[in-house]
Amino acid sequence: MLTLVEQILFVLATLASLYFTYRGFARIMGQINSGQGKIDWSLAYKRVWELILKVGLFQPVFRFRLWTSILHGLVGWGFLSFLLINLGDLIYAFTNFKLLDNTGLFGELYRLLADIVNVLIIIGIVALAIRRFIMRPAALSTRDTTLLHAKARFGIMRDSAIVATFIFIHNLMRFLGESFSLALAGHTDPWQPSISAISTLWAGADPNALIAGEHIAFWLSIGAVVAFLPYFPYSKHIHVFFAPINFAVKPERKSIGQLSYINLEDQTIEQFGAAKMKDLGWEQIMDSYACIMCFRCQEVCPEYNTGKLLSPAALEINKRYHFNNGGTTDVPMVELISEEAVWACTSCGACVDICPVGNEPMRDILDIRRNLAMMESSFPKQLETAFKGMERNLNPWNVSQADRMKWAAGLNVPTIEQNPEPDILWWVGCAPATDARAQKTAQAFTRILNAAGVNFAVLGRSEACTGDSARRAGREDIFFGLATQNVEVLNEVAPKRIVTTCPHCLHTLKNEYPAFGGNYEVIHHTQFINELVGAGKISLDVSGEQLSVTFHDPCYLSRHNKEVDAPRTALKSTGVLTIEMPRNEDKSFCCGAGGAQMWKEEEPGSARVNEARFAEAKSTGANTVAVGCPFCLTMMNDASKADGGNIQVLDVAEIVAERMK
Repeated sequence: MLTLVEQILFVLATLASLYFTYRGFARIMGQINSGQGKIDWSLAYKRVWELILKVGLFQPVFRFRLWTSILHGLVGWGFLSFLLINLGDLIYAFTNFKLLDNTGLFGELYRLLADIVNVLIIIGIVALAIRRFIMRPAALSTRDTTLLHAKARFGIMRDSAIVATFIFIHNLMRFLGESFSLALAGHTDPWQPSISAISTLWAGADPNALIAGEHIAFWLSIGAVVAFLPYFPYSKHIHVFFAPINFAVKPERKSIGQLSYINLEDQTIEQFGAAKMKDLGWEQIMDSYACIMCFRCQEVCPEYNTGKLLSPAALEINKRYHFNNGGTTDVPMVELISEEAVWACTSCGACVDICPVGNEPMRDILDIRRNLAMMESSFPKQLETAFKGMERNLNPWNVSQADRMKWAAGLNVPTIEQNPEPDILWWVGCAPATDARAQKTAQAFTRILNAAGVNFAVLGRSEACTGDSARRAGREDIFFGLATQNVEVLNEVAPKRIVTTCPHCLHTLKNEYPAFGGNYEVIHHTQFINELVGAGKISLDVSGEQLSVTFHDPCYLSRHNKEVDAPRTALKSTGVLTIEMPRNEDKSFCCGAGGAQMWKEEEPGSARVNEARFAEAKSTGANTVAVGCPFCLTMMNDASKADGGNIQVLDVAEIVAERMK
C-alpha cells in the first residue's frame, strides 16, 4: 500500500523513534537499578495465572470506580487487541497483503474483532476525556495543601490530553483508513459492520482521493504510534509497561504490611530506612513509573479523607515528576513528602490494597520513618512514652510486667508454667492485659475457652509486646529486641497453635517473626470461636435481646491478613442482626490507631479518623458496633462517647460470651 519512498521514510522515522525511546527506557532502568536489592525474574514464572487475571483481565481495576473501570477496560483491552491489529496493518502497508483477511472463519472473526474494538476504544477514550477535562471530578486531583511537584498539577492534565489525543487519532485514523480501503474495493464487508457503514459515505468517490486518504490515514494512525514512542517513557502511559513488571517480579511478601528484615546485630549497617530515594528498594522506585496517577489510593486514604496533608498518590507522582525533570535518586525523601504527612499514616494498607498497578506507597512512608526515627531521632514527642514503655516494661502502656496477669484475677487462666503442653497458646497481647476496657475482651474470651473445655495456656509475665507499634513508628531497634526475645520464648514453648485477640499481634507473629526464626500457626480469636461453635463445644442462646450490629473490620485483619468472614460468621451464630457499613471487608475504613497513631496526637485536619468511621457506623442504624481489635475498640469507644454514648462498642468475643448458654 505504501510507496517505496513512503516505506523508506517510515523505516527511518521508526528507527529514530526507537533510538530515542531506548534512551528514555535506559534512563528509567538506570534509576530503578540504583535502588536497593536486585530483581528476581524467576518470580514471573510462578505468577503466570496471576498475571493473566491482573494484566489480561484488569482484575485490580474493577475493584473500585466501576463505570470508570469499564471505560478503562474498553481502552485497555482494545490496546491489547491492537498489538495484533497494528501488526496486520503494517504487513499490509509494506506488502499490500492483508494477512488475516483470507483465512476463512478466523479471518472473519479477526475483522469483526478489529471493527468492534476500534469503535469501543474511541467511545472509551472520548468518555474518559469528557470525565477528566469537562466533568473534572475532585477524585482526579489533590488539595492545594498537598505537597505536589510544581509541574505536576498542569503536567498531569497536559499528559492526559496528549495520551487521549494520541489514542483518539490512532484509532479514528485506522477506522477511516479501513473504510477508504473498503470503498476502493467497491463493496462492504458484513464482518466489519461499523467500517462498512462509514465506507458507504465514500461510494463513488474518486479512487485517487481514496488512495490518498488511505495513505494519510496510515501515516496519522501508525505514524502517531511512531511519534508517540519517544514520549512514552515520560508519560503516564508508561504504566502499561511497568504495571505488568510490577505484578510479575514484586518481591514476595506474606502480607501487604510485611516489612523488610534488618539485622541490627550486623555492625556494618550504616543507613537505616530511606533518607534519599536511592535508599528505597528498586521496586519502590519502579512504583513511580507504574503509577497511573488515578488517585485511587488517595481516595481511600483515611488521613486524606479527614483533611490531613498525606496523599499516597502525591508521593508517587512527586517521584515521577522529579525524575522527568532531570532529578536523580539522591533527592531527600522529605522533599517528596512532608514529615507531617509521613507521621500521619496509619499503615492501614488501603493505598496498597486498592492500587490497580501494585504500588506500595505505605512501604515508602514506613521506610522514611525508619530513617527519621533511627538516624535523625526525629519523631512526634508523644511517642516517647510508648517507646520507653516498650524498652523498660515490654509494653507501650508502661505497665509493670509484674502486673501482666492482674486482668485474670478470679478467672481460670493457666500459664505455660502451669500447663506446659497446651493445645492452644493464647497470645493475650498488651492491650487486653493492661488496658481497662480491652481487659473485658480478654475476660470474655477466657469464659469462652473455659466453657468449651479448651486446653490452653498463656505466657503470662513471659509475654512481651510484639513490637508492632515500634516497627510502624520506625524504631527498628526496639522491635528487634522485642521480636528476638519473643521468638526465643516461643521457640522454647513450641506452641501447636497460637490464638490472639489482636490483629496487630496476629500480623506480627504470623508475618514478621518468620524472619527471626519464628514460624507459627497463628489465628484470630474469631476464627477459633467459629471452630468451637462448629464443633458444638459451645452453645449459644439466640433468643436473647435483639442486637443490631455493624462490624468494623480491623485493617490488620481484613486487608493485611485477608480475613473478613470469621468475625461475621461468629456474630451470625449469636443470632444478632448484622448490618454492613458502606465501606466494609477489605475496603474497610481505618479506625485511626494503626501505624503507632494510638500513642500520639492526630495531625490537624477537617475531622478525626475514628469519628469519621463512627459516623459511618452510626448511619447504618445499628445499636452496636462490633470490633475484633483492641485498638479499634478504644477508637470506636472514644468516638461513641464523644457522640453521646448511645451506641455500644463490643468485641465479638464479648457478644459471644454474653450469648453462651
